[in-house]
Amino acid sequence: MKAHLSVFALTAILVVSIGMAPAFGQIQSSIVVTTDKSSYAEGETILVTGEVRDLYSGTPVSVIIKAPNGNLVSIAQITVGADKKFSTEATAGGSLMKAEGMYTITVQYGTPNRSATTSFEFGGSTVIPPTGGDSEVTDTTVSVQGSSDLIGYEITGGKLLSIMPDVEANSLIISIDATDNGSLTLTIPRSVLDATINGGDDDFFVLIDGEEVDFDETTSSTDRTLTIAFPAGAEEIEIIGTFVVPEFGTIAAMILAVAIISIIAVSAKSKLSIIPRY
Repeated sequence: MKAHLSVFALTAILVVSIGMAPAFGQIQSSIVVTTDKSSYAEGETILVTGEVRDLYSGTPVSVIIKAPNGNLVSIAQITVGADKKFSTEATAGGSLMKAEGMYTITVQYGTPNRSATTSFEFGGSTVIPPTGGDSEVTDTTVSVQGSSDLIGYEITGGKLLSIMPDVEANSLIISIDATDNGSLTLTIPRSVLDATINGGDDDFFVLIDGEEVDFDETTSSTDRTLTIAFPAGAEEIEIIGTFVVPEFGTIAAMILAVAIISIIAVSAKSKLSIIPRY
């Protein structure tokens, strides 16, 4: 009797051991995937890591990120290491990752039945895109509404989005996406923005998000070049002078003068009086 009980006990222990072995020795599903954080802010790095149960030589892992509305944000194919692990990185934000919400990461290894998903929260884009028609930005120059002259620029630590004139303030409003501490160098034609007093150069006022900052400047007869340091997260730089294009006051005065001269000329030619007779 005792022998039978011993055999039964040993069999039970063996069955339990076999049933528990995968939990310690290998992953349960064919593939797993995780992110290093559950939520991200714009500009942060999303680290995606995972592991496959079975290694298939020459077969990459497809990593697909989709927005809350189901639109494709990014797709990448990653090589699986000899240790059956894989990893990749993506940057939170950008032209396809703007909306706030839950984003889904799907990984697939060869066939659809070898797949897994995870998700992360994105806080949404804080960068306001430039409105159409205000300026056109290339890698080295930016246009300004009302002028055919281009502003040359160099930027580190971020991206220049647009430059708009503020006629009432005699200033240029510069929108940037500062992902890190950096600097912006602008070569501004005097026909676009200038600061003068009694016929000589005057100092500009430069504000970053409403706070006055120092800057470096060099000048020539045609341009003024400013180098402005900005902190990570900065969104707006304003340069205030004494003149900004378009100079609507002067243009309006010229138009009015031309209109008056035209009326006088037409009246004289047709022998008509501007002042009605009674």
